[in-house]
Amino acid sequence: MDFSVSISPELKSKCPQMALGTIVCTIKNSAYHAELWQEIEKESTAIRKQYLLETIKDNPQIQATRQVYLACGKKPGRYRPSSEALMRRIVKGESLYQINTLVDLVNLISLKTGYSIGGFDVNYMQGNVEAGIGREGEPYEGIGKGILNIHQLPVLRDEKGAIGTPTSDEVRTAIRLETTHFFMNINGYTGKADLEPAIEYSVLLLKKYVNASNLLVKIVE
Repeated sequence: MDFSVSISPELKSKCPQMALGTIVCTIKNSAYHAELWQEIEKESTAIRKQYLLETIKDNPQIQATRQVYLACGKKPGRYRPSSEALMRRIVKGESLYQINTLVDLVNLISLKTGYSIGGFDVNYMQGNVEAGIGREGEPYEGIGKGILNIHQLPVLRDEKGAIGTPTSDEVRTAIRLETTHFFMNINGYTGKADLEPAIEYSVLLLKKYVNASNLLVKIVE
């Protein structure tokens, strides 16, 4: 990893048990992967059987993310974590958007684990990364969201500015079809132990569907 990842004291004070699962790797992206979409459809069917719209928020990781939003001062009903938004779409009987294999893969991990996951093109990142809390007036264009008010949201920043929140990642570092150097961040608001199986599952999918190599995996506390 040619950059460091840390958690700010400000955010750590709001969520003392917080840890980040980080994966950096080289990948080969593609427009579509049929076998991956079979897995997505299988998981979608399982979610529709397991959840109602009103029970999605009881998923342990979604519940933990919502609690951190509240602790930071943000209403989670207005700025839903991405994992919750994905599950709501599925439970409503809608399909996920098909973007590209790497984005689709990240969405599957989020559905399977309940974690809100950041996925970033390292070639568009600058310097070291820190998880903190959004500042008033901080510029941010969320993917598919437009200009987003990230004040009081948990946020991931590099040295140029904010690149990710559990609600939506920023367009500057978005995953592209041409992405070859990938950084994944799993926001572990319930601590290190719960992160480990999610990381293992992520590595499995990355190797299987985007030929991940040169993997560097860390848990940051």
